[in-house]
Amino acid sequence: MNHKKRKHALLSASSAHRWLLCTPSARLEEQFPDTDSETAQEGTLAHELAEIRARNYVNPGDISKRKLNSAIKKLKENALWQDEMMVHTDAYLDYIKNTAIGLPSMPSFRIEHEVDFHSYVPEGFGTADLILIQGELLQVIDFKYGKGVPVSAEENPQMMLYALGAYEAYRMLYPIKQIKLSIVQPRIDNISEWECSLQELLAFGNYVKERAALAFEGKGDFCPGEKQCRFCRAKSQCRARAEENVRLAFSPDKGKLPPLITNEEAGRYLLQGEDVAKWLSDLEEYALKECLKGNEVPGWKAVEGRASRVWTDMDKAFETLEKAGIAEEAMLWEKKPLTLAQVEKIVGKKNFQDAVGEYVVKKPGKPTLVHEEDKREAITNKVTAEEVFKEED
Repeated sequence: MNHKKRKHALLSASSAHRWLLCTPSARLEEQFPDTDSETAQEGTLAHELAEIRARNYVNPGDISKRKLNSAIKKLKENALWQDEMMVHTDAYLDYIKNTAIGLPSMPSFRIEHEVDFHSYVPEGFGTADLILIQGELLQVIDFKYGKGVPVSAEENPQMMLYALGAYEAYRMLYPIKQIKLSIVQPRIDNISEWECSLQELLAFGNYVKERAALAFEGKGDFCPGEKQCRFCRAKSQCRARAEENVRLAFSPDKGKLPPLITNEEAGRYLLQGEDVAKWLSDLEEYALKECLKGNEVPGWKAVEGRASRVWTDMDKAFETLEKAGIAEEAMLWEKKPLTLAQVEKIVGKKNFQDAVGEYVVKKPGKPTLVHEEDKREAITNKVTAEEVFKEED
């Protein structure tokens, strides 16, 4: 159950979105250490909690209530533990339960199960959060603890590789014909589902074979882009990414063009320049680290940032000010209420809703620009016919 000690394949399922597009990247990344951020460590802890709770549900005889409570108590000793992890793993567990109840009969479960897909990817293997098989259905369910970008199950290469591995392992035991992929991302209320036929999955497998063979040898063309470069360990020093972003940022269009760009051009420039700002930030971080190591980066140097003042002993300082006639209530402390989210975290989501839910209203967020494939409904400032007639009534 210790997720930190797991071995990882060169062509892992979790990085498939990268090496399928940019085949040489996997070998290029080998030169860089694989370090976990605090966010990743937090996700690992949440996954361990999700695993033990799922095992207790699927097989309470093996993972008893007592054993479950003992395991949770141990997880709570981790410095990264947050009580909200129980709430978010509740959502994952509810999805598993509702899925099982909705099937004609109780499915067969495989929890945190290592799958082998070396028939498609050299030395390929990975660990699926949950595999569910019932009749002709093979379902892969993945728990995501991230709260940044919603992850879609549609044609998700990581999930499809897990499904290929599960199919290879169980095709002699079950008449599998239908594949379902599910992603449960509770921190942003994202549940994504996608289904395909076995034939579609196997067609993906044939595509993967060719790309994976190139990736394993470190061959093929570099293909820099915002999505594939985001978590690449070589992103700061990758020459292909640097040259592509310099081209996008500084190479002017040739030929005589109108003085104002069109909406079509604006959309194209936004897509083309999406990685430029991120690349410059990554490059700046890399250059700073090099300067701090004592290495020269021509034209740049590391300096001390703006200094800030802090109390050495705030209690003593305030005590001195009070003796000098400064009133504590009037001058030294500012009374501020906690935010709505902070209060909810303290009292618990359900208790919060029951107690003060009637005093909470959800205001629409500030308009933001996203890719057209985003699932949220588009908004405009145009007045609709319904709004016009409503005003007249």
